[in-house]
Amino acid sequence: MPILPAGPLSYGMQLPIQSQSAIYAEPWEAAATPADLVEIARTADRAGFTYLASCDHVAIPRRLAEAMSTVWYDPVATLAFLAGVTERVLLMSHVAVVGLRHPLATAKQYATLDHLSGGRLILGVGAGHVREEFDALGADFAGRGAVLDETVDALKAALGPEEYPEFAGERFAFSGLGQLPRPAQARVPVWVGGSSPAAVRRAAVRGDGWLPQGDPRARLPAQIARLQALREEAGVEEPIVVGAITEPLYVGEPGWSVGRRTLSGKPEVLAESLREYAAMGVHQIQVRFRSRGRSELTDQMAAFAADVAPHLDR
Repeated sequence: MPILPAGPLSYGMQLPIQSQSAIYAEPWEAAATPADLVEIARTADRAGFTYLASCDHVAIPRRLAEAMSTVWYDPVATLAFLAGVTERVLLMSHVAVVGLRHPLATAKQYATLDHLSGGRLILGVGAGHVREEFDALGADFAGRGAVLDETVDALKAALGPEEYPEFAGERFAFSGLGQLPRPAQARVPVWVGGSSPAAVRRAAVRGDGWLPQGDPRARLPAQIARLQALREEAGVEEPIVVGAITEPLYVGEPGWSVGRRTLSGKPEVLAESLREYAAMGVHQIQVRFRSRGRSELTDQMAAFAADVAPHLDR
């Protein structure tokens, strides 16, 4: 696993531009270009961000388009594109709705990505929530939780070291079918997204990491305690990487309205606040910066890495 629970709090970020939900997208992203994505990825690479993440939706129905937008880049294509312009930053699907596709097709895509990037993949998976998307692709929306459970098991087999992986489940079975190239990693880490009881259980039993979605700080300690209890109950001894999505951040004193939920101010003040996550048992935080353009975003990223990150493990 590329990130272990030992050591200082690590930090990564979901890429802007590639998904433009009204919940979090900044106005400037609508006119952004692939060159902007490249510069943001290179900044993360230079600044020591642990990972960059890309979301997954195939098609958005009209009823959700105003809130979600229809801008959702394909995560495999996006991360592969950025793998070619970066050297060390890890590449994560946050999250791949793997129940939309046969696990062998998913394994082929992500094994190739891991191979081409030199072993930098974190496969983040989630159940999905858009019924029309499942219906259009012939996937099982009502049973998506059970499908995801089996898909994760199938993907672990299909992304292993064997050229001819084998798996036999209720919905999927394969053997005698070769897939090269294999992933560069001996074991691709699978991080499970979601904060519902079913998602927390899935992460505890099947995940190498947990990616909560929308849990406020006050709720995280109880969720983490339940995650660890379920993992112990299942007899899983390997450590699990616990994540958290922070409040929006702005390093320094903004000269514009960044919103009341945004944490802003001196680096030491931000670091002190973010260290509370580590005290809860969180190992990695996903950060997001308020910005009015690409340059302000990359400046914020660089300032965070230089002035806030060194204080995260104190």
